[in-house]
Parts: sequence; structure tokens; C-alpha cells
Amino acid sequence: MNTAGTSELNILITGANGFIGSALTKRLQADRRFSVRAAVRSMTGLGRTAGAEVFETGDLAADTDWQAALQGIGVVVHLAARAHVMRDTAADPLTEYRKVNVDGTLNLASQALQAGIKRFIFISSIKVNGEQTPLNRPFRAEDHPSPVDAYGISKREAEDGLRALCANSGMDFVIIRPPLVYGPGVKGNFLTLLRCLDKGLPLPLASIRNKRSLVSVDNLADLIVICIEHPSAANQTFLASDGEDLSTPELLQRTAAAIGKEACLWSAPVGLLHFAAQCAGKTEAIRKLCGSLQLDIAKTCERLGWRPPVAIDQALQATARYYLGARK
Repeated sequence: MNTAGTSELNILITGANGFIGSALTKRLQADRRFSVRAAVRSMTGLGRTAGAEVFETGDLAADTDWQAALQGIGVVVHLAARAHVMRDTAADPLTEYRKVNVDGTLNLASQALQAGIKRFIFISSIKVNGEQTPLNRPFRAEDHPSPVDAYGISKREAEDGLRALCANSGMDFVIIRPPLVYGPGVKGNFLTLLRCLDKGLPLPLASIRNKRSLVSVDNLADLIVICIEHPSAANQTFLASDGEDLSTPELLQRTAAAIGKEACLWSAPVGLLHFAAQCAGKTEAIRKLCGSLQLDIAKTCERLGWRPPVAIDQALQATARYYLGARK
């Protein structure tokens, strides 16, 4: 790994113009120890990678040629993936996930090994551990994986393949499993939550007693940067979170406050919520709102000497500022 006084360490980021990739690119470009090469599927949205050397690689697949993008690189941060798709219409979702998340990842890792890359950082998912935890019994990095859906299964298979590829080789791996990632530019369910709170919609979620771990995109980017060079990160799996777990009502109240609103919450029996969600085809959404998903990041903090630098309320405020600015 790079040491003080040496030249810049060249980092290849796949999915560099995505939500996490753009935050990581910005973070690394502010650090003079690193030089960033951005690998993107297409040349759209390149404003997010301003100032970085850009390689258009096309689809992440088993036959993608990475030789030019890997030349001169010291560390690969692999973010690109077929993301968790809501209401997936693929006839065989697992096959589609495997094409990208397993075959595409291991093809890149194999070429990285051949190119003499020293470290391969793979951004996986807490879905490798499972979908839900008992209250106050969080997942740990050492727990036996128990993925449920096709996305989680594909991420676990990619992890297993990466470990096997790196065994007894000159390339280290680092695996990071984040939960829901939020921050400026967030989309999906978190953006829907912001819009509901902004409109003052009444939400029947006041009686939920759960705990969920989240991670802000800035905290995740900071952890990735630590893992680029830290010697104790080699060949390890880490969980990532903000270090504070929130119930659904707490998250709604604190997010609403960040956008200058008050959450309009009322109580409804949890069983009734599940029944209504089942009738509406929203079973997964209500499971996430009512269930617990907690991560124990003690190993991450102790082994790497890391603490999440951004508090949840600070991260929510940054997310709210972006959302309110984009809304105008």
C-alpha cells in the first residue's frame, strides 16, 4: 500500500457516476494522496465525475474487457452492480443478477489480479446476512450468511468467488456490507419518504417499535477510503452503519425536522398494517417499516480505528438541503 512521501495511489472506481460512486469520487479527489479513474457504463451523468479520468466500459459482464481501465491502477473499488430491483419483471431474476453481480464482478477481479492490482474493495450488501434481525440482536460480520432474495444471493456468491480468487494470491480483498444508504441525491424508498413528509401525509406508523441501521453516503465513502490503505483491512469483511439505530417513528420525526416539517404520525395495529400491505401488494415495504435490521459495527471500528464521522442528524440535514434544492 501507499506510504507517506510516495506518489499518488491510482484508484479505479466502477459505477463512479452513481449515487455512492459520485460521493466517493468527490471524497477521493479532495485527498492529494489519490488519483481517481472513473469507470462508467456510459458517458451520461459525467458531471458527477468532474475532474476524474473516465473510462466507458459498457455493461458489467463476464466478457467485459478491463485491461485499459486497469493499467497503472493500485486499488479497485467495485461499486457497479445490478441493484436490488423492486417489482422485478425478469423471468428468472437470480440468473439476471448472477450475470452482473457474480460473473461480471469475478471477471473484473480476475483481470485485476492478472494486472497486479494490490487490493480489490467490493461493496456488497447487508442482504448477504439476511433481511431482518430480532430487536437488539444485530447482524455481525462473522455471522453465517443467510440471504433470502436473488439480489442478496448474488452478492453472497460474488463474495465467495472473490475470496476463492484472492486466496494465496498477491491481491487482497475487502468486503463492505452496507444497509440502506442515504444522503444528497438519494432515490428509491428514502426519496419517497422525503416526499411523503414534505407533503404532510398522515402515516399510520407511530406504534412501531423497531430498530434499523442506516449509513449516510458520506460515512460509507469515508470507510471505503480508510479501507484503501489500512493494513488491517486486508482480506476482511466489514459491516457499515452510522453507529446509531433508529425506530421507524424516530427516523420519520428526525427526517421531517431536517426538512422543516413535523411528521404527521398516528397509531394503527401492526397486524392491520401487514394485512393492508398484503392486500395492496406492498408486503416488502411494510416489512421494512415494521421490522428491525440492525448491524453491529464493532469489528469495523476496532480493527480499523474508525468511527462514523457524520452524525445522523447532520447527514439528514445534508440530504434535506439537497432534496429541497432539487424540488425548486
